[in-house]
Amino acid sequence: MRVAGAVAAKILLELAKAVEPGRTTREIDLLAAELMRQHDCKSAFYGYRGFPGYTCISINEEVVHGIGGPRRIMPGDIVKIDVGISKSGFIGDNATTVPAGDIPQATRHLLAVTEQALFQAIAHARPGARLADLCGSVEAFAVPRGYSIVREFVGHGVGRRLHEEPQVPNFRPPGKSPTLAPGMTLAIEPMINAGVPTVRVLRDGWTVVTEDRRPSAHFEHTVLITHGDPEILTWRPREALPEMLGLPPL
Repeated sequence: MRVAGAVAAKILLELAKAVEPGRTTREIDLLAAELMRQHDCKSAFYGYRGFPGYTCISINEEVVHGIGGPRRIMPGDIVKIDVGISKSGFIGDNATTVPAGDIPQATRHLLAVTEQALFQAIAHARPGARLADLCGSVEAFAVPRGYSIVREFVGHGVGRRLHEEPQVPNFRPPGKSPTLAPGMTLAIEPMINAGVPTVRVLRDGWTVVTEDRRPSAHFEHTVLITHGDPEILTWRPREALPEMLGLPPL
């Protein structure tokens, strides 16, 4: 899992660097396929339940599961890239949101809050903690700051398969909550909207968009529960700088 996570993170960073106005999402997706070939791994998404892309690439109001195609990245867009790879039988899964050039301050704040919410959740990824506390920390951080939580799509356990138990929503789930234990690996992935929380799926059967077409942000890490501090298996330099936007440090 450490190897798969490190490879997934390297590929995601390279794709993030490739985001620039004028490029199509298909070009980004094909670059991902080439990087996976170079790293001797396979896309965990391609062909999964019929998904046609190597990565998920979603722009602006697209929340998740966007398919690489002819859409060109425009100045001021925010581009969500989700990379899942299979390496030696194990999955690495991570995502980030990348600005294409200058973006409005309000959108910068959305990205910073979403990324910080991810780290709020990771701080709860400790042995003996309740999964519900981890999940609820995302909602508790984002909603008071004026944002909403996507409820239809959630994080998940990850290991030899892309989606394993338990589900990891970005809100406090009802009912009995599992206790986290060393060896568990979770894909924690806040999906946070600037406007209403409701979403819908487009006619392609995959692309999820916000109901009001306002922007959405998405960040994800694969995290290992250890006997002590959580270990981020997909570690990469943080994109947002919360302290520059008036947000409290982690």
